[in-house]
Formats: sequence, structure tokens, C-alpha cells
Amino acid sequence: MTIKRILTAPDPFLKQISNPVDSVTKEIQILMDDMLETMYDAPGIGLAAVQIGVPLRVIVIDIAWRNEDGKKEPMYFVNPEIISTVETLSTYEEGCLSVPDQYAEIDRPEKCKVKYLDYDGNEQIMSAEGMLATCIQHEMDHLEGILFIDHLSNLKKNIIVKKLIKSKKSSSKERIVA
Repeated sequence: MTIKRILTAPDPFLKQISNPVDSVTKEIQILMDDMLETMYDAPGIGLAAVQIGVPLRVIVIDIAWRNEDGKKEPMYFVNPEIISTVETLSTYEEGCLSVPDQYAEIDRPEKCKVKYLDYDGNEQIMSAEGMLATCIQHEMDHLEGILFIDHLSNLKKNIIVKKLIKSKKSSSKERIVA
């Protein structure tokens, strides 16, 4: 498995709409393994392929591993599609590996049902609620070129983007530490 570089906003690549996967091949499984390793290393709880520069409809999620016991329970979603949601919203403070060190409260449906292909290419339907439902919706937004900051007002979004640009500029300067 290989740890990949995660693209960060405002990289225009992140605004691409991801392409469907024809079938779950060995190459797609290797991609998912690399994504999972990259996500754990970052550390995060979800990652979309487009975030590592691969515009395919593939996401990986593991909301369990950050718990006290650290047990990993990875989930793989190829060509995920939300087939239903509820009207009731829940609010979570979201962050994103592509929007480092920035967080905001985002309202999303508290439950969703998603259809997808699993790691072995088998079609699955999952009902999710709470943090898992939020994470699935967050990662699926990436497949449509949407970042969590796109759910904010233009003012809040622009403030975050300016912080990211400033952070990129300061981290690209040469530093000598003696």
C-alpha cells in the first residue's frame, strides 16, 4: 500500500465531477487500499479518490478507528448513490483532509440509504445514521466536486479559502533551522 498526497483547496482538481467505475478490478482494490492507508496516515475518517487526484467514484470510510480501542472497521464504496434521506437534519462540526485545520457546523439529513459496490464488486444497500450518514454524505459531495465549505455562506467560505492560500504560501517558503 502506498500513501498518496492529498490535494488541498483551492486546487481546481477538487471541483471535478468524478467518473463512474466500470467494475471493481484489482486496480480499483489497490486504489482503495492506498486510499485507506492515506486516510489513516492523515489522519481522517473518510477519503474520496478525487482527493488524491483520481477522479473516480470511490470513497473509503472508517469512523470506528478513532475510538479509544483503535479497532479499524474500513468501509469501501464504489459508485455510491444515495437512494433516500430523511427530512430531519443533524448538525456536525465537519473538517476535511482537503481543507486542513478548518472546521464548520454543517446541517445534513440525519439518516440516508446508500447503494454501492463493495470491495469485491458486490452490490450493497446500507442504511446509515448519525456520524456515518454525515461522513457518507460529506465524501459523496467530493464526487460531485463539492467541499464542505461550499455549504457555508460566501463570506465564511472566502475567509477559509484565504486562510488556506495564506497557509500554503507560508509553508512553501524556505526555512532554515539551525
